[in-house]
Amino acid sequence: MLKLLIELQIRLQHCILIIRIMTTESDVKMFLSEFKAKLDVFSVIFRDDRTVKKNTVALLALDLLPAERKEFLRKLAVEDYSQGPTDDALYKLSPMWVFGKVIKGKEVYIKITIGSENLPVICISFHQAESAMTYPFKK
Repeated sequence: MLKLLIELQIRLQHCILIIRIMTTESDVKMFLSEFKAKLDVFSVIFRDDRTVKKNTVALLALDLLPAERKEFLRKLAVEDYSQGPTDDALYKLSPMWVFGKVIKGKEVYIKITIGSENLPVICISFHQAESAMTYPFKK
């Protein structure tokens, strides 16, 4: 028994344990509720200033006014959820969430975060999806 235990301990030292916590519909609903409440109070910052101008190009391609994006954020639903939460490697603020929505016949990739306390929410990405998106809660 002792030999088996030691052997097991040695084997565990060489393994990498990956634990994946699945996001539930309830998690997404709670995030969206908090996001929309903060959006209504503090508004939103759209990261159109990034070096890759995908967000700005998307406005032209979708024939949208910048302010119209805010309405699409307000209309996000659990069924639009695609990925997340993931760590915000860029700004180190709060977790990022990815949603998708079909706008004018095009699938749009939307990456958002709650941002910092008492400041606007942040829309990091709002552009045409570069590949097919998956929607775990779409019925």
